[in-house]
Amino acid sequence: MSTLALKLVEAPVKTEPATPAAAAAERPVTTERSEQAVTPPAREGLGEGGRDLMRRIIPPVFGIVLLIGIWALAAIKSGNIPGPDKTWVAAVKLFSDPFYRNGPNDQGIGWNVLSSLQRVGIGFGFAALVGIPMGFMLGRFAFMSRMFEPIISLLRPVSPLAWLPIGLLVFQKADPAATWTIFICSIWPMILNTAQGVQRVPQDYLNVARVLGLPETKVITRILFPAVLPYMLTGIRLSIGTAWLVIVAAEMLTGGVGIGFWVWDEWNNLKVEHIVIAIFVIGIVGLVLETMLLLLAKRFTYESR
Repeated sequence: MSTLALKLVEAPVKTEPATPAAAAAERPVTTERSEQAVTPPAREGLGEGGRDLMRRIIPPVFGIVLLIGIWALAAIKSGNIPGPDKTWVAAVKLFSDPFYRNGPNDQGIGWNVLSSLQRVGIGFGFAALVGIPMGFMLGRFAFMSRMFEPIISLLRPVSPLAWLPIGLLVFQKADPAATWTIFICSIWPMILNTAQGVQRVPQDYLNVARVLGLPETKVITRILFPAVLPYMLTGIRLSIGTAWLVIVAAEMLTGGVGIGFWVWDEWNNLKVEHIVIAIFVIGIVGLVLETMLLLLAKRFTYESR
């Protein structure tokens, strides 16, 4: 290689000095500016989460405060209704020992609630054992649906208290009569919702089962049951609410032990603040039962998909 070529190779390449605009463009963004670009979205997201939490909490709190305010105003105007302060004092004293027992008819409010829940569980359990299979049959067979439709339409609107004397006449005891009343009043939502779910199963599913020659037991367990489960759980949720409503009225008339009898006994003792406490207890227990069934329904609905 010639000496001229070596000089050309070894000579450094000269570049033109960059303009101020280009130099500014090539310089990296400072950390302060990058932090300013990142920080506002993070703060905005945190603020959105806080606002969402406030939207969930503030309306119920305002509703409770409004209820207490109306209650206090009604207590001041009437003079016979105990106010929130008097009821709170009675509740603290009542729940300091909710499970005392001084005799068969002198028990704490805890035992009375458990006795009512036991009756509800028995009556509701028998209603589920009868109502759910009957709903499957009415939804599956059109002849049975048409046969039982007038009977259900006739008996379903009957008041729970109208069934109680029939139970007393048949069983001759208060406990089975109250359980019978729960049974007959909570069976209808399960029958109707289960039958409606069976009738809404796509006909293509049943046609495939008929082509494959599946027996009726497998049609029910493999096809109908997963599709009907959401409807069935809705009927169960409605039935448990009805059962809890009915037991209070039934126990008021039959006596013995239970939250309904306890309310009537406190009325006879002129302890109105205890009746107000019982109203809140009945509402809270009903809310807990419904919430548990809603969680159960969500879980099984998700698994059935």
